[in-house]
Amino acid sequence: MTQNIYDDQAFFDGYAGLGRSQFGLDGAPEWSSLKAMLPDMNGAHVADLGCGYGWFCRAAREMGAADVLGLDISEKMLEKARSMTPDTGIRYERRDLEALTLPETSFDLIYSSLTLHYIDALPALFRTIFQALKAGGHFVFSGEHPVYTAPCGPGWKLNEQGHKTWPVDGYQREGQRVTDWFAEGVIKQHRKLGTYINSLIEAGFVIRHLDEWGPSAEQIAAYPDLAEEAERPMLFLMSVQKTR
Repeated sequence: MTQNIYDDQAFFDGYAGLGRSQFGLDGAPEWSSLKAMLPDMNGAHVADLGCGYGWFCRAAREMGAADVLGLDISEKMLEKARSMTPDTGIRYERRDLEALTLPETSFDLIYSSLTLHYIDALPALFRTIFQALKAGGHFVFSGEHPVYTAPCGPGWKLNEQGHKTWPVDGYQREGQRVTDWFAEGVIKQHRKLGTYINSLIEAGFVIRHLDEWGPSAEQIAAYPDLAEEAERPMLFLMSVQKTR
């Protein structure tokens, strides 16, 4: 079962203070790049894996989706999402992505934001997603970049520009990483970027786009704390398609 860290009160309270929690998709600096990967959603049947507060679920409806299914393991996240969603075209369900089942050929788009790096049984999840998509359907997602999940060295240092940098240590050693982020003992799964790509190909997907995301100069000027993200990709964004 996926670690349900979001129902830990300390973690939930800390996460609530992030810009992406307070301001939704507009508070996520990578959103414009991720949005550009989305297919036409007019009349689409959509699922959001790890839906959190439901920001994307509501945005998908605004972009024309016929209906949206938001899935999350956290009761606290789902309670928040339901309280913010007066739309009967969106439904939320508590589901564990480690053992997810979905009806076959039912969705035009499956979306996931910053969730997959928590999943151990990722190849099985990719197969489930592939089977759940209609022919021509898209899977668009973001995750923590492997050069961000890999570091387990002695910590950050300042580069010549005065920005923090981290040693990339243990990149080739895939597996569990335990970090302290808002709460102690947060479990994430480190995989090489090639492992993500090859697992998607093995599931049957065609790769459409990969973005090793970094902030623009304009974003850094507006939010100087993003400068360190220009030194190494913290996130990667992908669009893949079921073509058969």
